[in-house]
Amino acid sequence: MTIGEVATRSGLPAKTIRYYEDIGLIRPQRGENGYRSFRESDLHKLAFLGRARALGFSIEDCRTLLELYEDNARESAQVKQVAQQHLGQIEEKIAQLQAMHETLSHLVSACAGDNRPDCPILADLGGRALDGRTS
Repeated sequence: MTIGEVATRSGLPAKTIRYYEDIGLIRPQRGENGYRSFRESDLHKLAFLGRARALGFSIEDCRTLLELYEDNARESAQVKQVAQQHLGQIEEKIAQLQAMHETLSHLVSACAGDNRPDCPILADLGGRALDGRTS
């Protein structure tokens, strides 16, 4: 298969496929003319990587997971550890987003949104409260 065919079948842009090749996640065969020749196994790896990336795994996590996937002697505990670490990162990000949401909701509620110049949103971003105190 050519890179165009693989891009169509995998749903990944050709640029992403080339990037995965550049960093060694996939290794398509090269013909005498230098053109890439993808196999079904490459397509399967790309589907694996696409799913892992859709779940938010980093490139390094993807590399680790792909190595574990291809290692028949792996222990599921190794895979679970990678997934648990990632889940912890997601939970941390959710907590950060919730804090951002609460703060911004409060600021939006406090803003009159009328023709007056005072604005608690800008005051907060400027590092000062409307009464002149710094936050």
